[in-house]
Formats: sequence, structure tokens, C-alpha cells
Amino acid sequence: MKTVSFWPGLRIGFLAGLVLMVLALAACGDGGSGLTGSVKIDGSSTVFPIAEAMGEEFQLLNRKVRLTVGISGTGGGFKKFCRGETDITNASRPIKTVEVETCADNGVEFIELPIAIDGLSVMVNPKNDWVDHLTVEELKRIWEPASKVKRWSDVRPEWPDKRISLVGPDTDSGTFDYFTEAIVGEEGASRPDFTASTDDNVLVQAIAGEENALGYFGYAFFVANMDKLKLVPIDPGNGPVAPTEQTIGDGTYQPLSRPLLIYISKRSVTEKPEVLEFVNFFLDEENGLLVEEGGYVTLTSEIYQLVRQRFNDRVTGSMFAGGSQVGVSLEELLSRR
Repeated sequence: MKTVSFWPGLRIGFLAGLVLMVLALAACGDGGSGLTGSVKIDGSSTVFPIAEAMGEEFQLLNRKVRLTVGISGTGGGFKKFCRGETDITNASRPIKTVEVETCADNGVEFIELPIAIDGLSVMVNPKNDWVDHLTVEELKRIWEPASKVKRWSDVRPEWPDKRISLVGPDTDSGTFDYFTEAIVGEEGASRPDFTASTDDNVLVQAIAGEENALGYFGYAFFVANMDKLKLVPIDPGNGPVAPTEQTIGDGTYQPLSRPLLIYISKRSVTEKPEVLEFVNFFLDEENGLLVEEGGYVTLTSEIYQLVRQRFNDRVTGSMFAGGSQVGVSLEELLSRR
């Protein structure tokens, strides 16, 4: 009687399956995507925590991609980007007309994308027990180029006759540009006699270490150091409002709510699959959790959709007409296209 054994065939099938499983596991252990190459990012210190977190998560899935994130400040980042030295630049204010022209002169086309919302936060030392809020007009008198404010009593007569120690981002910072535009009324217009730094951690320590300090930087750095700082609500004319995730997100914290942005080289997107995949990863709404963990406010689903559409259509150029536009919603800007 002829017998038929199924074991040989089964063994072959089993071994083939085992090989496929091992290969799959090896691929997962090596990032799984098969992507190689590099992604170079630089720019804003404010956006850095978001880009760094996105980069770390992306590299867990794409271990053969070398992704670097530098900090040169928004202005310094645009200088590198417009020379074609980076694939992406982080920015805490929109690109300026002169930077657009430099990019054009060097043949760098860019795609501009909002990726989060921030609220510039004004802070004093926790020992300061007299400042409960500041008006926009008071902030302007303190920070404008011709300011005569030297002491707290110059702001309000009932406040102490103590010299104010001013702290803020340096002039290469997008935060500096946005603050001066929103408060003084002219981008870059500021008194020069303040402690300036590109490093927000230096600014934190400067305010935390001086009882009479007053300074400003992004909301995320306040959240990370709230035990060392005292937040100052701002009154634009209809009552003081403190920055929170809700007031920043719904636009009631004015005029210091602002978009955070990334600028992507169109050439890099076209020629480097790793850049394309990283931007798609960045724009995945599920990864908005990384934005929240960084202390920033995530975009709404409606804005995410508009941003993704802008990227998918490879829309180049800026929607900000050469500079910061205070008080204009992202929905309005993105819909103008």
C-alpha cells in the first residue's frame, strides 16, 4: 500500500515561514522601512524640542536614516536654509522678505507649514509680589527703543522703587521678532539694554536668579520651569489673560499667541525620500502628542487637514506676506491660498 507523507512539504513550508519571520523581525529591529540617507534640520530654539522629539520617534522606525537637529535661532536657521545647507528649518516667526529673496537668489524653493501654536509668556521672579498683570501698553513702554522705564515705579507709581532687570531672546531669535512686532508695533524694535541669549535655559536662570527680573520666551519653557518662575497675565484692553493651552489655542491670549513653523526645501522633498517620509510623519495628527508633551498647543483637526493639503499640493512660498501677522487665524491664512 502506498503511503503519502505530508511532513516533507510541511517542513519546507515551516522553514520558509520561519525564514520570512526572521527577516521580518530583523527588519523591525533595524527600523523596518529600508529608508537610508540623512535629514538636516536647524533653526529655532523654541521649535527645537518638537523637532527633536519627532526626530527621535522617526528614527526608531527608520534606523538607517541619520537625522540631525541643530539650534541656530530662527534667523541663523534661515541663513543656512537659504544657502541650501539644510533640508528643513524651524522657525518661531514667519520668513522675512529679505530671506525669501535670498532663498530665491540661491534657487531654494520652500514649503511653509505651521506645526503648533505657542504663547509668548512674560515672567517675573517668584519673589515679585507686586506684579499681578501687565497691560500691552505697559509692556510697550518698558520695551520700546526710546523707553524711559528704568525702575518698577516707572511702570506704576505704587510699585517698588527698584531697578528692573530685563531678560529676553537675542536679536537673531524669531521670538524677539514676534514679541517686538506684537508689543512695540515694529519687528526688531527694542531697547538694547537687556540680558539676551539664544538659549532659553539661560533666560530661565536669569529670571529665577534675580528678584527684579522681567523677561519673556515661549510657553513651553515656562511649563518646564514653572517652579522657578511667576507667570504674568497680559491685558490687551479687555482684561488680563494668562497663557494656558486653552487661551493660546482658542486665540483669547492676545496679542502673544503665534504659530510655530517648519520650512521644507522642495528640492529635498523631491529628491530625498527620507525627507518626504519625515515630513509626513511630522504631519500625522496622531503624533500631535509629541507637540503637547513639549508644552505647546496642537493644531485642530481642521488646521491639520489644511496643512497636509498644502504639503501634498507642494504649495511654495509664504502666506505671511513678508513677516508676522498678529491676530490673524491660521485657518484664514491657510485658506487664502
